Amino acid sequence: MKASENIILTPQGYLELETELNELKTVVRPRVIKDLKDARAQGDLSENADYDAARNEQAQVEARIKELEFKLEHSVIADVKNKEIIDVGSKVTIMYDDGELEEYQLVGSIEADPFENKISNESPIGKAVVGHKKGESVEVESPTGSYKVLIKEVN
Repeated sequence: MKASENIILTPQGYLELETELNELKTVVRPRVIKDLKDARAQGDLSENADYDAARNEQAQVEARIKELEFKLEHSVIADVKNKEIIDVGSKVTIMYDDGELEEYQLVGSIEADPFENKISNESPIGKAVVGHKKGESVEVESPTGSYKVLIKEVN
């Protein structure tokens, strides 16, 4: 990811990243440092599996801290000002051609989780519905072809 790119987050997504970063800095990092000191105290570091494991964990924790700090520093919090027009942060219910209803929350790409019905604004459905209103029919361009959906509800 380029430093010039903004990361779109919902307020909840921003808070989750902030909470994880705080946990890593105040709980996990001190524990890893203690584990590293304990392993170092065991003697010969060349054949010390505990020391190697602690060093690996430390590297992973530090990398995640850097990643989270970057994401938070370059994030833009989505603020749904107009509840009628779909944008990042909106919850939308759509109806497919077969009559099936599906509710999604539109989120930025790093928050997307299809198992929780959180879809990215960069996904085919996300791109299609952004900027539209309840009652509108929109064309979704997908890799398998295009299809129409009807926007039934916007929250």
